[in-house]
Amino acid sequence: MAEERMPNRRDVLARATVASLAAAAGTAGGGPAARAAVADRAPGQVRGGRPTFTSGVQSGDVTADSAVVWARADRPAVLAVDVAATETFTAARRVGVVRVDAATDFTTSVPVRGLPAGEEVFYRVRLASADDPALVGETSTGRFRTAPGRAGDVSFVWSGDICGQGWGINPDLGGMRIFETMRRLNPDFAICSGDTVYADGPILPTVPLADGSVWRNLVVPEKSKVAETLAEYRGNYRYNLLDANLLAFNREVPWVFQWDDHETLNNWYPGEILDDSRYSEKRVDVLAARSRQAFLEYTPFIPGRADPGGRIYRRISYGPLLDVFVLDMRSFKNPNPDAQEDPAGVAILGRHQSEWLLAGLAASRATWKVVAADLPLGLLVPDNPSGVEAVAQGRPGAPLGREVEIADLLAGLRRHRVRNVVWVTADVHYTAAHHYHPDRAAFTDFDPFWEFVSGPLNAGTFGPNTLDPTFGPEAVFVKAPPAGQSNLPPSAGLQFFGRVHLDPGGGLTVELRDSGGAVLWSTTLAVV
Repeated sequence: MAEERMPNRRDVLARATVASLAAAAGTAGGGPAARAAVADRAPGQVRGGRPTFTSGVQSGDVTADSAVVWARADRPAVLAVDVAATETFTAARRVGVVRVDAATDFTTSVPVRGLPAGEEVFYRVRLASADDPALVGETSTGRFRTAPGRAGDVSFVWSGDICGQGWGINPDLGGMRIFETMRRLNPDFAICSGDTVYADGPILPTVPLADGSVWRNLVVPEKSKVAETLAEYRGNYRYNLLDANLLAFNREVPWVFQWDDHETLNNWYPGEILDDSRYSEKRVDVLAARSRQAFLEYTPFIPGRADPGGRIYRRISYGPLLDVFVLDMRSFKNPNPDAQEDPAGVAILGRHQSEWLLAGLAASRATWKVVAADLPLGLLVPDNPSGVEAVAQGRPGAPLGREVEIADLLAGLRRHRVRNVVWVTADVHYTAAHHYHPDRAAFTDFDPFWEFVSGPLNAGTFGPNTLDPTFGPEAVFVKAPPAGQSNLPPSAGLQFFGRVHLDPGGGLTVELRDSGGAVLWSTTLAVV
């Protein structure tokens, strides 16, 4: 990233390259025709030795005055990022000049600051050769809306679970069309609630279906086996970005990404040693480090600096109506076999993150506080042959194991009189609305709240899971496969996402939708 420091020879070359690029390219890529030309070009296509985009562009972690812009080139290159108030890029402002090379797989995330609140922002990424300023490459554009500076309409969508259980990009069905469904709703941003990729899920060319037909996958070498090397983890992200629907969504809707287990492998926890013949590397900590690097390279956000490695959990403030608290329920958890019995509690968030979350929620002045969790609170998610994967441990009575951390958090929110907290998640591959109330609970020191579940985006459909009674959940709505059916393909129609709309009057409306956009269930919550 460009920082305030004395320029070195590489910086001078980069600036000279971009100056040449700007003179040669003018405002190319700013208008609809130019954007269409870029979009129609095949991913990874190289013309005349000039750098090109391989995976589109995208933005993320947008606030009232900042955002992050992401891109990937096909070779060493200089990327110049401009922003403007119009798609013609009149009076464009340069916000970053970055060199990319093989160290980050030619990816970069560029912070953009000093933006106006509540405005549509157009961004433009230009490429040039890292070594030859005469080789001007492609230009691509995107847009996002910054968070409002005062109360106004805000909407977002959320879901998770992309290309799981062997269900990849099916060209016969038009690819992952659920992203086009969500794009048409014109949300301000989207939350990916984890399982951004399935690094432990190989993609085969064909999968036979129960009705005798065949599901056909787009295939690439990196998805032919479970990911173990950094190159294979990177390839999982590039695979998803071959889908035209996702690329179009990325250009128009900024993301808030969180990670869960399948970015590394199913149900993993720190310190785990695998007993799985598919893996030559048995140390999950080694695999997770490679997975984390690929995640950070391929998603548009800048890791926080409070933890040595740069933390993934964070708060996104989206105007006076909304703060989003993005959790990491993977990196700090205790082993799954230890998560059930201990009345003193074991980690799911870890001490530092738990304290950060309670303090942040208590200090938030936003009307609504949305907690984006990568695992559900009240659903029993087993980890065979023993143990549990998420929070709930399946036993009635007082909190045990990982439930203790959540009980402490809920009691703290009640103690600090924190109101209007809503939880959203994915993970279990169906959609549901859960209402938690102390009148139904074994643990009663908390205020009632809602948890909304929605997914998958493009994976097998499962469920429903059993609700644990500790925090008194009630399944108000559930849409899942019929009894006895599981791992249904996306073509079965049971792919789901949620939409949240906040109106200036303070109400929050939640809609649970299917892949075609039909509203299956909705509710409007009033401010407490």
